[in-house]
Amino acid sequence: MFSATSNPYDKYLKDITINGRTFKYYDLSALGSKYDRLPYSIRVLLESCMRNCDNFQVLEKDVQNVLDWENNQKVEGGVEISFKPARVILQDLTGVPAVVDFAAMRDAVKDLGGDPDKINPICPADLVIDHSVQVDFARTPDALNKNQELEFQRNKERFQFLKWGAQAFDNMLIVPPGSGIVHQVNLEYLARVVFTNDVLHPDSVVGTDSHTTMINGLGVVGWGVGGIEAEAVMLGQAISMLLPQVVGYKLVGELNPLATSTDLVLTITKHLRSLGVVGKFVEFFGPGVAALSIADRATVANMCPEFGATVAHFPVDNRSLQYLVQTNRSDEKIKIIEAYLRATKQFRDYTNTKEDPIFSEVVELDLSTVVTSVSGPKRPQDRVSVSVMKKDFNDCLTNKVGFKGYGLTPEQMKASGSFTYSDGATYTITHGSVIIAAITSCTNTSNPTVMLGAGLLAKKAVENGLTVLPYIKTSLSPGSGVVTYYLKESGVVPYLEKLGFNIVGYGCMTCIGNSGPIDDNIANTIEKNELVCCGVLSGNRNFEGRIHPNTRANYLASPLLVIAYALAGTVDIDFETQPLGKRADGSPVFLRDIWPTRAEIQQVEDKNVIPSMFKEVYSRIELGSDAWQALDVPRGKLYGWDINSTYIKKPPFFDAMTKELPSIRGINNARCLLLLGDSVTTDHISPAGSIARNSPAARYLANKGLSPREFNSYGSRRGNDAVMSRGTFANIRLVNKLSSRPGPTTTHQPSGDAMDIFDAAERYASEGVPLIAIVGKDYGSGSSRDWAAKGPFLLGIRAVIAESFERIHRSNLVGMGIIPLQFLEGDNAESLGITGKETYSVQLPETLSPGDMATVTMDNGKSFQVKIRFDTEVDLTYFKHGGILNYMIRKML
Repeated sequence: MFSATSNPYDKYLKDITINGRTFKYYDLSALGSKYDRLPYSIRVLLESCMRNCDNFQVLEKDVQNVLDWENNQKVEGGVEISFKPARVILQDLTGVPAVVDFAAMRDAVKDLGGDPDKINPICPADLVIDHSVQVDFARTPDALNKNQELEFQRNKERFQFLKWGAQAFDNMLIVPPGSGIVHQVNLEYLARVVFTNDVLHPDSVVGTDSHTTMINGLGVVGWGVGGIEAEAVMLGQAISMLLPQVVGYKLVGELNPLATSTDLVLTITKHLRSLGVVGKFVEFFGPGVAALSIADRATVANMCPEFGATVAHFPVDNRSLQYLVQTNRSDEKIKIIEAYLRATKQFRDYTNTKEDPIFSEVVELDLSTVVTSVSGPKRPQDRVSVSVMKKDFNDCLTNKVGFKGYGLTPEQMKASGSFTYSDGATYTITHGSVIIAAITSCTNTSNPTVMLGAGLLAKKAVENGLTVLPYIKTSLSPGSGVVTYYLKESGVVPYLEKLGFNIVGYGCMTCIGNSGPIDDNIANTIEKNELVCCGVLSGNRNFEGRIHPNTRANYLASPLLVIAYALAGTVDIDFETQPLGKRADGSPVFLRDIWPTRAEIQQVEDKNVIPSMFKEVYSRIELGSDAWQALDVPRGKLYGWDINSTYIKKPPFFDAMTKELPSIRGINNARCLLLLGDSVTTDHISPAGSIARNSPAARYLANKGLSPREFNSYGSRRGNDAVMSRGTFANIRLVNKLSSRPGPTTTHQPSGDAMDIFDAAERYASEGVPLIAIVGKDYGSGSSRDWAAKGPFLLGIRAVIAESFERIHRSNLVGMGIIPLQFLEGDNAESLGITGKETYSVQLPETLSPGDMATVTMDNGKSFQVKIRFDTEVDLTYFKHGGILNYMIRKML
C-alpha cells in the first residue's frame, strides 16, 4: 500500500502580504521561462499539480509534464497527468444520484466492515436545485407560484433527501429550489476566483453538467465531468486526464451595434465545431476580448460543449475585477485576487501582446463580421444568418431526412391544420409555425445586455401595437433573482408580460426539455397533419426530441429574437421584407423598427444592474422558500431507505461486492441490443424529459399506484434505478437499426420479436446472454449524464463499440465498468457488414495496458480489430475494480 509523502515543491512556497494579512502561495514565476510561455489555462493545472504533489496521487512527473506542456502537447497519444480541482458543483438531476450513491456507499462500507463516516466530500461541493421546475403554467400572473407549487408537490421526496444530505455530509452546500440556474449562481455567487485559505490558489471546478464551462468566462478553469467522476473528486481523488492542446482564439475588432453575444457564440460554435477541438482547451486572447463584458464571455464559455472543447477560457483581467465589484464580492477579497494573480503572472492584459502565450494553433475572428443568427433546426452548431433563415427553413423541409432535413414531399409541403383554442377562436398552423417561444437557459439569462435588450424590444413592440398569438407558449425563466430585480427596476416587465413572457420559474426549464404540456388541440393538429412546427429558445441545446415532442424544429436564438419570432408567429419569415404586424393606423412594423441598439441597452444596464441587487438576492439564497424551510427531514449519517419511495431507491451497484477484486474476463456470445448511427446524444440514451404513458417506466410507476400526472420526468427520478433503467434509450426519436420504426424499441434475437428495449434486455438477462451496443461517431455527445452509463450497465450492456466517443461519456462508461471499444480508422458497422443479428465475442489481452487492441469475433466466422479505449492507467484500475465507486469503497476499507 503506497502512502503520500511530503510535497517536494514546498520549497517554492512564498509569503505575500495583502491588506495587512500574510498568506503563502506557490511562486510559479520561479519556474522560469517555460512557465512564462504557458497558456493561462495550463498555468492553473500546473499550480494545482505543484500544490497537491504527494508522489502518490499527484507525482513530480505530473508537475514536470505540465511545465513542459509546449513539447508534451504534441506527443501522439497524449501525456497523462493527474489534476485535483479545487471544488465540485452539481445540479439536482445529476446531484441527486450522486448523493444517492454517497448514501449507498456508506451502507456498503459499513457492510464490508469499514467506517461509513469516511464517505464524505473532502473538497467543497455545491449543489444547486434548478432542473426540477417545469413550465406547466405560462402567460399568467400566477404562473411562477403555480409552477413552484407543482415543483414541490412532484419533488418533495427528492427535496427531503437533498436536505437530509445537507446535514448528513460535511463540506456540502445545498442551494434550494427557486434560487436560479446552477451556472449563473456559480458565476454570480459561488465562484471564488482565488481561494483565500492560508495558501492562496486559483479556483478550479468540475461539475456534473457539461455547461460548467461557463465559469471560464470569469477566469475560473472548469469543465463538466460525469457524475461518477465528480463523486471521486468529492472523495479526494485526482482526475486523470491527457494534457490538452490549447487552441488560441484571437478576437479582434468590435461587435456591430445590432449584434448580440448570442450571435457571437453561435458564430464561434459553428467555426470551432468545423475546426475540430474535441479534447482541447480553447483560450481567448487579443484586443477584441477586452471589449467583451464578463457576461458576454460567459455566454461564449457556456456553449463550449456545443463546439466540442473541454474549456473555453478567458483569463482574469480588469473587466473580471469590475464584474466582481458589480456582483458584490468584498473589496478585501478582490484585492487579494488581483494581488495573487499578478504575483503569479495569471492576470491578463488583452491589449498587451507581450503577455500572449504559446498556443498549439491560433485561429482568428473579427467581431465586426458577426451577424444576427440562429442555430438549428436540430443541432446547435448549425448556425443560420437570420437574413437567409426563411430560405434555409424551407430548404430543410424538403432536404432528405438528416440534421438539416425533414424529407417532405411537395404534397406534404402544403399541409396545414386548424384548431379551436381556449379563447374560443379558431387558428390555423402550418410548417414553421412557432408553438413554443422561451427566454430560458443560463447561456443568455446570465447576460443583462441581451435580457434588457429583450425587454426594450418588448416595450417598443407593445408601443407599436404588436401582440403575440395566444396559443404560442411564451415563457421567461430567469437564471437568478437578480435578473427579475433589474428587469423590474428598468421598467420593462409590464411589456414582457403584455406579450406573454411572464416569469414562470427560476431554473433551466425549456432548455432541458421541461417545457411542459401544450394545448391538446394544438398537439393533435400537429400530429394529424404531420406538421414541422417550431420552438424558439434562448438555450444551448436543440437536439431532436429534447425541447418538446411536438416541435420537430427548434432554433437557438437570442432573447430578442425569441420575442421577434413569437411576434411573427412563424420562422418562415424574412424580417427585412416582411413586417411583424401593423400599427393601429395600418402602417407596417418591421423588426428593424423595434430593435434596440447596443448603446441603448448599455445605458439602461449601467443604471439598473448594481451591486446592491446582488447583495440583497444572495444574502438569503441559502434559506430557500417557506416550503423549503418547512420540509421535515430525517437526521443521522446513514439514510433510512423507504422501500415505497418512487424517487429515492438504494441502487444495486454494490449488492454483490466483495473486498477482493473480481477477475477480468472477456465477453462471450453477446447479442447486440442496439445498432445506432452517428451523433447519438445522452438525450437519446438517458432522456431527462417526460415519461411516455406507454413506456416501461410508466408501467412500473403505474404498478406502484401512480397516475400519469404524477409520473414527473426522467430527470426528476434519477434517484430511482428502477425508473432510470427502464428509461434508458427511451427517447422517442431514437433510430435503432434493429427496429422498424423510430423510438425505444429493438428486435430480440434470435426470435425476431419486436420489443421495448428494456423488455428485451430483461429477456436477454433471463437467458443469461450478455449485451453490447454498436454505434457510430460522437457517441454520448450532449449533457454529461451519469445515467447514460449507469442505465446501459443495468440493462446488461458489457461493451459499446463506437466509431468515436464523446470525452465525458467515455469516462463515464469506464466508471461503470463498461468497456469502450473503438472501430479502427475507416471501419464501421456498415463497412464490416455488421447487421446486429450476429453474436459477438470480445477477447481481452491477458495483461491490459492503455491503448491495447482486442479482437471481436462473430458467429458468422468474421472478426475485426478494435481499440480498447482505456486511455490511462487509472481507467484500467477502475475497470479492474468493476467501476470507480467500487474502487473508492475498497480504498476506504
